[in-house]
Amino acid sequence: MQKVIKSVIAVATAALTLTACASGTTPGASSAPASSQAPAIKVGMAYDVGGRGDQSFNDSAAAGLDKAKTDFGVDAKESAATSGEAESAREERLNQLIDAGYTNIVAVGFAYASSVGKVAKENPDVKFAIVDDSSITADNVMNLTFAANEGSFLVGAAAALTTKTKHVGFIGGVETDLIKSFEAGYDAGVKAVDPSIKIESKYLTQPPDFSGFASVDKGKAAAEGMYQNGVDVVYHAAGGSGGGVFTAAKAAGKWAIGVDSDQAKTAAPDVQSVILTSMLKRVDTGVYYFIKSIHDGTFAGGTQVFDLKTDGVGYATTGDHLSADTIAKMEDFKKQIIDGTITVPNK
Repeated sequence: MQKVIKSVIAVATAALTLTACASGTTPGASSAPASSQAPAIKVGMAYDVGGRGDQSFNDSAAAGLDKAKTDFGVDAKESAATSGEAESAREERLNQLIDAGYTNIVAVGFAYASSVGKVAKENPDVKFAIVDDSSITADNVMNLTFAANEGSFLVGAAAALTTKTKHVGFIGGVETDLIKSFEAGYDAGVKAVDPSIKIESKYLTQPPDFSGFASVDKGKAAAEGMYQNGVDVVYHAAGGSGGGVFTAAKAAGKWAIGVDSDQAKTAAPDVQSVILTSMLKRVDTGVYYFIKSIHDGTFAGGTQVFDLKTDGVGYATTGDHLSADTIAKMEDFKKQIIDGTITVPNK
């Protein structure tokens, strides 16, 4: 299966511009558009809190959908979760997409797990992809998972190689096992460079409150506290709340590290200069992989893992803030992770 994923990612590496790895390549693929006579693939996109325009996680998923629209003539309908909504609202969103005829559904985020499990069972002829969850085992559900801990290790190394105060920070949107894997990888990367560096961490909300992924004010306040406490590099895994982290970094004259997308390209122009790097979780590649499998007739349920080996995670170099020596050390760590010399913890 890794060979399959690698071949799809190779196809998907030319055109998407939302993300960029250290070598400067971007996921995406040039492919002939679908025939105008061919029935359009109908894809329902259920975004997490923040939706399209969050400059992070959801936008990465949207980029995969947009690429598939170009390549395969996809007809898409999009809908987004709202902060604090009940589980029944997520189920209703999925059912509304299906009732409208969109029988290939992408659920963006682990918060949809329970809803996808129920709705997929009730609709065995509908194909689903869920991002960041592997708990559902069904023939009509493809689980798109990402080794965020591996990518986070690399940006942790970048933080350790950049800090002047030997004090760095991590801000998680919601304290879940998934976000803890970002923190674990980041901490391991920092300590691999210098075990004496102090790491400060904070989560914005606790489940079932998922507003921590869409609260700019909470992100800003948390980052301000860290910078005032001597932290000079903060990595966020907080979705739309990361915009507040960047604002705080700009005001403090310190560094921030983005997540999911190349945020030195997608964040507000006035804060892009303080984004040291971003940990790239190529949700765009995963979404494109799912839709391509529908187009090619190769869809199969089960878990697909996108990791460093398959170029499913990585880091960005936009802005040229990382020195050549830092990049060389990050690439050495990357090689050791891929060959198994380094095992990155998940929690």
